[in-house]
Amino acid sequence: MPRAEAAVEDQEHAITVHLDRLLEDRGMTLTELADRAQITVANLSVLKNGRARAIRFTTLTRICGVLNCQPGDVLGYHPREER
Repeated sequence: MPRAEAAVEDQEHAITVHLDRLLEDRGMTLTELADRAQITVANLSVLKNGRARAIRFTTLTRICGVLNCQPGDVLGYHPREER
């Protein structure tokens, strides 16, 4: 891996996931979202807990479709100094 890529890889990302808030607002459980979006609970849990390193557009599309929201409602950008 090139040095610049390794440096970026080691940095903590600044993306936050707002699934907890969205699910609460809609009175829905993670399991219900998983069933409706046809995504495993394990994958949604990794995303919800901020441990995901990437998200496919198809996954984001399914989440937004079920929750009737925009991608910006699911994800936020918060640089370290803002947290």
